[in-house]
Amino acid sequence: MDILVCVKRVPMVGGRIAVTPDGQDVDTRMSGFTVSPHEECAVEEAVQLTQRLGGTVTVLTLGPPEAADQLRDMLALGASHARLLETDGREWGPMATADAIADAARRDGPYDLLLFGNEAADTGDYQVPVRVAHALGLPCVTGIKHLEVDGGGARARREYRGNEEVFDIPLPAVVSVKEGINLPRYPSLPGRLRAKRAAIDTGHPPWHGEGLRKDGLRVPAQEQRQAQLLGSGVEAVPALVALLDELGVLR
Repeated sequence: MDILVCVKRVPMVGGRIAVTPDGQDVDTRMSGFTVSPHEECAVEEAVQLTQRLGGTVTVLTLGPPEAADQLRDMLALGASHARLLETDGREWGPMATADAIADAARRDGPYDLLLFGNEAADTGDYQVPVRVAHALGLPCVTGIKHLEVDGGGARARREYRGNEEVFDIPLPAVVSVKEGINLPRYPSLPGRLRAKRAAIDTGHPPWHGEGLRKDGLRVPAQEQRQAQLLGSGVEAVPALVALLDELGVLR
């Protein structure tokens, strides 16, 4: 079984988000980068399937040259091959991204299964897997939390409003998975060494716009909070008592 897993380089967000001075991009100068948690689970699912059924796992990303670091992280988890669709760093929309992935899948395939994360961690859109499936004429299921593959077909399960939906689909197919479908492994030392030495196949898809214009980004207004110092030591007791009385705590 040959599986293609598509991942995306996204910023690690652990603090306040800031935008660049021109308002066109998120300022990532102080951020590290990773792949979306959903996509890490997709790689783990692909590795588990090939360990059980045999075959290869190819990880693919569309992004700047630095995205090779994320591909090597996925190779360290057990992926067999890596392919970088190198860009100049501009953000590609979902239509252009899906077209580039579909072209790569046609050229490098055929693949028995194409796995995606359910949505990107930065843009939060759900479009790319569905658009890739449409471009390739393949069946597609999304939001999957359990996947079984046997022979020429697959059974995919997802949760919806407290119920479980079950889909029986033929292969090849496109499946997007959600975090929690499995527990991704930690990369081993041999895996890291192998990933460091691995060759990454690089292509250069032509950029094209989608007819949309971005005016700018802004960070939503946040609630302002202030702390008031009542004093220090015993000198603060009268102010503290007055505050508790104002709040209705004292009776």
